[in-house]
Amino acid sequence: RFIVFLYDALIALISFPLAIAIRYSSFDVSDYNLPLFYKIVLVLFLIKIGIFLIMKLSRGIWRFSSTPDLILILKAVTLAAFVSLIVLFLWIRLENIPRSSLVIDWFLTVFFLGGGRFSYRIWKEGRRVKTNLEKTIIIGAGTEGEQLVREIKSNTNTNIFIVGILDDNKERHWRTIHSIPILGEVKDLPLIATQQDVTNVIIALHHVSAKTIRDIVNICHDNSLKVKTLPSLTDIVDGKVYISALRPINLEDLLGRTPVNLDMEAIGKLIRDKIILVTGAGGSIGNELCNQILKFHPKKLILFEICEYFIYNTEQTLSESFPDANVIPVVGDVRDKSRVYDTISKYAPDIVFHAAAYKHVPMMELNPGEAVKTNVVGTRILAEACSDLQVPRFVMISTDKAVNPTNIMGTTKKIAEMICLKEHQKGHTSFTILRFGNVLGSTGSVIPRFKQQILNGGPVTVTHPDITRYFMSIPEAAQLVLQAGTLGNGGEIFVLEMGNPVKIVDLARDLIKLSGYEPDKDIEIRFTGLRPGEKLFEELLADNENTLPTKHAMVRVAKARDNDIDFEAQLDGLLDLDQTQETIKENLKKLVPEYSFKENFHE
Repeated sequence: RFIVFLYDALIALISFPLAIAIRYSSFDVSDYNLPLFYKIVLVLFLIKIGIFLIMKLSRGIWRFSSTPDLILILKAVTLAAFVSLIVLFLWIRLENIPRSSLVIDWFLTVFFLGGGRFSYRIWKEGRRVKTNLEKTIIIGAGTEGEQLVREIKSNTNTNIFIVGILDDNKERHWRTIHSIPILGEVKDLPLIATQQDVTNVIIALHHVSAKTIRDIVNICHDNSLKVKTLPSLTDIVDGKVYISALRPINLEDLLGRTPVNLDMEAIGKLIRDKIILVTGAGGSIGNELCNQILKFHPKKLILFEICEYFIYNTEQTLSESFPDANVIPVVGDVRDKSRVYDTISKYAPDIVFHAAAYKHVPMMELNPGEAVKTNVVGTRILAEACSDLQVPRFVMISTDKAVNPTNIMGTTKKIAEMICLKEHQKGHTSFTILRFGNVLGSTGSVIPRFKQQILNGGPVTVTHPDITRYFMSIPEAAQLVLQAGTLGNGGEIFVLEMGNPVKIVDLARDLIKLSGYEPDKDIEIRFTGLRPGEKLFEELLADNENTLPTKHAMVRVAKARDNDIDFEAQLDGLLDLDQTQETIKENLKKLVPEYSFKENFHE
């Protein structure tokens, strides 16, 4: 900083004498009143250097000089010129001082201050050694591409060397961005990569279809190119692109889910300064739900979780991300009536988000009694506690497997929905149900298993070549849970817009490619047959349900069928714990007539 200050001081000192010399095309000052001339130079120097110090001109790092630095220089020099003009007028009435010399002085000062900084930046960037660098093509010549190029060129620690940019907008071809040429379209990537010995590709595109991303990934895979991308704009907090933010392509990019546009005002009103309780807070959805809730500054967040290890991890992670938040971990089981009542009575939550459940389909087929205890008994205890203690709002997270269920898990979740709708009729608590499909990367999902199988060298096992599922990301699911909490008056079943169903085998192939392997060549895909309770296609609505739109485009409300059974009596029969597996299934069938549990259902 001292060297920078000396440089600025030198420019402040010599700019006016140099301006006089340019004005008269001579360095001969013998005709001047030298004592007065030296006083003028000294006064202008002191004014400039004082204003430079006040505006902290020397604090900028020259290696990162950019437009804001130039703007600051313009402001400082202009202010100095204005103050100098006033001082000289009051002092000597500008006598014997050519007016044009002050203008020339302004230009010279700006030129040397700005030029010195930008020349240094260019010199530092030019000194970068171009050996052992990863030759890279950037796809996208828009705002994100420009920011990325600027960030890479200014970062001397990166090993990325940008060969060129590709963009399908032909009007941009053969132009440059920060001296980097736009070489052509995306389809030209294989040829350019071969000619320029490119090893890496960075996708700097947003608001493009999943097909576009998939096509680029396939081109990169076919040409042995490593590919990365930028996070979504919603994940870039300050709107700026950083090299550290680059990440590998993931399955969410290839699924092409529509970005969630949240009604922040409504969610803030729902959560801010409220006491929130989340059951199953250590699970995939519960954990992310807590993370999203804390962004809206609740008064307290109660983590209710049966697993000590999960709740410890969740509490530690949230404390690091939100150090000022009031997070209270409670180890407890939704099946423990006294613990549930004591917790709700003690903390008096304004909203309960019920995410605790057993969700693994084949596992619950083998353990139907446990599915009933947690998904049915646990929900009944929690719902009755909230109703009895008059918790204002209750949001239950359900599943698409509750629709025309063919498995224990889906059927028990369907009954949990029915319990909540029954409790809503008491009028003490507003019950809302949210139904959605599979969540990428959640505990028990196929993605972690596929990744482990790929790591082990295969095979990747898929139950059936035609099996399809609806998918969304964990953050998206949690955000829409909060959004659904702001909608309706209670008693509704909300259905999330899940997009188009995806074939599981396609997910497996994509994941193998993203791991750098060739499906069915490097890693085998093996079909193992549908498991008990599993069906080829999931549904979001039962045959006798229909939906209506809500204020949010990605959430619809379903009208549930009326129950024409003696619900309480049938439920009490189901909760008789001294039952065989077949008896449990028969009692489930009485409560949910559409439940089909024939072993050969999928054949």
